[in-house]
Order: sequence, then C-alpha cells, then structure tokens
Amino acid sequence: MREELNAFLTQIPDWQHTSAGELVPFFVYFLTVVREQEAASVAQVGECFDLVRLKKYSNIPAYLTRNSTRKKGKHPVFIKTSSGYQLERVHEEELRKTLQSGPARTEATHALNDLLAQLVDQDEKTFLQEAIGCYAIDALRAAIVMVWILTVHHLYKYILKHKLPAFNIALAKVKDKRVKIQKVTCVDDFSEIPESIFIQVSRSAKVISNDVRKILDVKLGIRNSYAHPSAVIISQVKTTDFIIDLTQNVIVKYKV
Repeated sequence: MREELNAFLTQIPDWQHTSAGELVPFFVYFLTVVREQEAASVAQVGECFDLVRLKKYSNIPAYLTRNSTRKKGKHPVFIKTSSGYQLERVHEEELRKTLQSGPARTEATHALNDLLAQLVDQDEKTFLQEAIGCYAIDALRAAIVMVWILTVHHLYKYILKHKLPAFNIALAKVKDKRVKIQKVTCVDDFSEIPESIFIQVSRSAKVISNDVRKILDVKLGIRNSYAHPSAVIISQVKTTDFIIDLTQNVIVKYKV
C-alpha cells in the first residue's frame, strides 16, 4: 500500500504545500476510490499520513465529523456510514478533476509522447498512438488495454531479437496444457501461450528480472479487471500509475 499511496501523492497538485487538513479528503479518496473500499475509517486515514511520512492532522475524528454535517447551501464533504466515511459525490468529483491536473498525469502524458519518438517497430507505434489518444480523452479502460498490448508486444519483439534460445528452452519445460506450442519462431507464436504463463517463462529464462515479473503480474491482474464487462470503477490515479510503471520499467528498460 505504501508504494501505491506514494504514487497517489504525486497526483495531488503542489502536494508539498498542501496542509494536513486538506490532505484528509485526498486520503479518503485514495481509500474509497483508488483502493475501492466501502468506506475509510479514522485509523486508516491516520495510517495514510504515517505511510507517506507526513505529520498527521491534529484531530482526524473531529475533522471528519465536522465536515460530515450539512451546512446551509453547501454539500457536506463526507458521508458517515456504519464502517467509516465516504466522500460526498460532488466533492469526490471535484477531487477527481483536481487529481487529473496533478504532476503524475503530466508525467504519464510526457512518458507516452517521449516513447513514441523512441519506438522503431510500426506495430508498436500504432498501439502507442491509440493509447495516447485514449488517455487524452479519459477512455481509461481502453488506455490500460492498449498500454498492456504495447508492453507485451514489445517483450515479444525483445525476446525474438535477444533471448529466443533461452526462452524456448524454458518454454519446452512447461507442462501446462494451455500452452499449445513448445517452440517460438515468430511473433504470432506467442499467442499460443497464456499471458500469465508467458510472464513465468520469461522469468525462468531470465529475460526479465524478478522485480519486473512482479510488476507484470500485478498489471496483468489490473488489465483483466478492466478489459472485461464489470461494475468495477477505474480511477485516473490507477491508470496513470499503470502507464508510468509499464513504460518506464518495462518498455524503456528492454530496448529492441
């Protein structure tokens, strides 16, 4: 959670000069929207301050209670439930718009545009251009799918060029019946290997490091959650983190 929360903090414009009181709604947003909890407890909000090593607001319970009261002509900031606090819908939307203008959003946009100039494979350029277009108009599910396609295709090309013998040796040892081939000779052959197994084989063949394997496993789970019909809501924050993590730690790292 610490890593995810630190990434979230960079979404907040000028967070270094944001007061502890002003951070409380952001942490409730993180817990209820980004992490998709039903509500945020007082203890959990306090833990957020601890995890990012910032001084806590002096009286979090009083702050949450005070701002859960409807005032004349104004919406309350929070709604109190049996399990904690939620952001009132109007305020949640205001924070969402604020987070979209944060430095991490800018970083992700720059990362995608900078990457476009570095790619030489035409298929990868096409995937990336679609991802940039989706992200720009907040088509977040589509952006996640396109960045994942780009990442996996990039690894396919990297393996074919640099690591094919080692990959095929590791692939031949796989006994899972979902794998339809024992040897890869072209990009299309990779489609016969489920992506979760492709990640495992890439790690076994030492194509990728264990840290990158962990990143890919997590991101595959996110892709699966949002690439299929579901009621799961995807946040701008999670999409931005998805893009930055894969572009910087996979695509840029493994040069074709």
